Amino acid sequence: MSRPPILDPKAVPVTAVDSHLPPLPAERLQLDFLRQRFAHPPLWQVEIAGDGAQFAQRSPAAAAVLLPLVMREQGLSLLLTRRSEQLRDHAGQISFPGGRVEPDDESNEAAALREAEEEIGLSRAYVEVLGQLPVYSTVTAFQVTPVVALVRPGFGLKLDGVEVAEAFEVPLQFLMTPAHHQHHRFEFAGGQRQFLSMPWRNNQHPGEPREYFIWGATAAMLRNFYRFLSA
Repeated sequence: MSRPPILDPKAVPVTAVDSHLPPLPAERLQLDFLRQRFAHPPLWQVEIAGDGAQFAQRSPAAAAVLLPLVMREQGLSLLLTRRSEQLRDHAGQISFPGGRVEPDDESNEAAALREAEEEIGLSRAYVEVLGQLPVYSTVTAFQVTPVVALVRPGFGLKLDGVEVAEAFEVPLQFLMTPAHHQHHRFEFAGGQRQFLSMPWRNNQHPGEPREYFIWGATAAMLRNFYRFLSA
């Protein structure tokens, strides 16, 4: 069965909102807790292991993404990117910096750090890696390892204009509040697809507020992060 692309995810009907789940307590978004959680992870269950059925003609490939948690005075924020509109795949989507693991990369961690430097100019000198989340399988057959890291303020960014249109930060507390997590169902002839979204409105943007529709694999990996920190 072919899986048609979702061209306008914001138009896909919302089937549920997870207001019944508790937000992550503030103490679990503190640096000491995060360091201890990755140093001594609990038993927990991944909620979303992947996108679902993969394209059969593609061989699995390893990839890694960086979840950069910036240590701001008002609390942690997650640094995300908006992909360039000119890209062939996932144009304009919100994503983590990251990409394919190359043969010269010593590890998934090294690949995530390299990709962050190449895509947005984030120097690894400002980055403290905390650990990894379980692999997430995409419909395009990438086996993605999310690498979670703290980022000290004072860094500068230099975006790769071919791949990245914008870099921005979202308060981590917002993303770790399930009342902001929406479930969508996309129906097509012969089947359906489901995905999560976490729409965020940046009211601090100069001029008009900016709307960011965080969805798909990015939202799913954030949901797994919520489950990991909640366990």
